[in-house]
Amino acid sequence: MKKNLPEFGVEISSPATKYRIEPIYDTIKTLEGVPAGLPYGGSSGQWGDSGSTWTAQRGTPIGADITYYSGYEDVFYRLNVDFPIDTIKDYMERAYARIDDENGETEEYKRLGRGHKSSSGKSYDSFSNLVFGFAPKGMVVVWLNFGITRIELGRYQAKVIMDNAILQKINKKHLAKYGITPERFEEEKIELKIPDANPEKWDNYRSRYHWRPLVISENPKTELIQIQTSFYNGEIECMLRPWVIDPAYKERAVPSEINVVWMTGQKRRR
Repeated sequence: MKKNLPEFGVEISSPATKYRIEPIYDTIKTLEGVPAGLPYGGSSGQWGDSGSTWTAQRGTPIGADITYYSGYEDVFYRLNVDFPIDTIKDYMERAYARIDDENGETEEYKRLGRGHKSSSGKSYDSFSNLVFGFAPKGMVVVWLNFGITRIELGRYQAKVIMDNAILQKINKKHLAKYGITPERFEEEKIELKIPDANPEKWDNYRSRYHWRPLVISENPKTELIQIQTSFYNGEIECMLRPWVIDPAYKERAVPSEINVVWMTGQKRRR
């Protein structure tokens, strides 16, 4: 049964290397009840993009139970959450456009189900990666990747583990899993510490505003092909023809980068 289930990748990111966290126990809850988990090792990359993935997991992710160590805070956290299942089921039916649809008018997404990848010659990407972002004070954001499109699923709050008996067990597992001696663990507490670490910046990134990108040219031969926008909140939006010419206003976060592709005559520019 497991072999027949659709695959997905998993990423664990943090805002920067100095905010690295280390998972100790991890379970991704799936609708089908099959086991799934995080990549081995600590978080990496940048907010919303770890830059790496792991052996593909299978099933439909509907939650997570993750115990992790935040070295720069010297705190053990547990995140135990369930994702909104109706929302997950809706997204699992979607495949988002990456390139122009050669078989008809391109749409932002189509309900094609799982297993669609534009790299195999198709125009739409279905759900590909589950991405976790770990910020200070137990703030965790989860995104869904559909190829180059990334959508925030939600913001969640991990809880500080306070029980001494549980802490001793977790710490022992942590040292063994990452090959850290007790002496080195004490040294890292001092080396990695960020006394004023807080999640305010990444919480603020999640604020949305009513706006749209609009490209105007004095050249009558200009043909707009694509606008790809990356946002500070970790999301990525890809606009294609025909709606890229007159995109709809909607609630969007603050953009960190906007890439525009257009043509003037026979020349494509970016």
